[in-house]
Amino acid sequence: MLVQVNTYLTTADAAGFNLHWDDHDVLIVQLSGEKSWEVRGTSRVAPMYRDTEHTGQPPEEIVWSGTMRTGDVMHIPRGYWHQATRTDRSGDGAGYSLHATFGFVKRTGVDWLSWVADQSRADEAFRHDLDRDGSSAVLAERVSQLLAQYPQDVYLAGREQARPSRRHVATAGIFGPVTDVVCMTDFPPRIDANGSTVEVVAVGKALTFAAKAEPALRLLLSGNPANIQQVTETTGVNAEVLARTLLDEGLCAELTDELAAGYVGVGSPAP
Repeated sequence: MLVQVNTYLTTADAAGFNLHWDDHDVLIVQLSGEKSWEVRGTSRVAPMYRDTEHTGQPPEEIVWSGTMRTGDVMHIPRGYWHQATRTDRSGDGAGYSLHATFGFVKRTGVDWLSWVADQSRADEAFRHDLDRDGSSAVLAERVSQLLAQYPQDVYLAGREQARPSRRHVATAGIFGPVTDVVCMTDFPPRIDANGSTVEVVAVGKALTFAAKAEPALRLLLSGNPANIQQVTETTGVNAEVLARTLLDEGLCAELTDELAAGYVGVGSPAP
């Protein structure tokens, strides 16, 4: 599951958002100031932005209304209509409100079927022109086979492994030799041991290393900051060479002081 976060600052006489709905659950955190909210129910179950019919008008009934103050948290389920207005609006330029919205983006059955349809391009039967007078039985059978071949768990795992990292840190080597790295992929890389080799799958790439590199790779890709020298001493593997490859391929980034600040109190540093 992806989590996206946006911050919203309203100042002076700015109001906020008009009544709308989101196609995913959201968590609202009021960071500073105050903001009044109005939440209504859904007008369509599990609505989508690209849908077969219009979502319609918002319900008249108000589920909740009130003012959120600094530190308050509110959950708004997918499809619930809502709007926000700053409570201390004025035309003199004074006052402001700041809140963060965490969006929990999940995939749907429609996403899965669309992905399965893309996989059908590898099958010659689906690439041929459709014949209006032809029989659909063959393709119908192949569709059933495709659905069995690519179940939902395969889709979700494949999506994680193919997704490019949204975080980009291009400082490697600018400030001198890299001493510490951290994995920057949105999802944990898949590490598969295959006899004499080990394969790392992430960001749409499959990297193959010697099997002896596995302990060092697991430390470097743990998601926690990793000191290259300590990984080498712990595993007996030259982690500097591995780290360079992971940096070049976009799986890891140099752990700068600014980046390290985001990991304070989160997890345990890798050796």
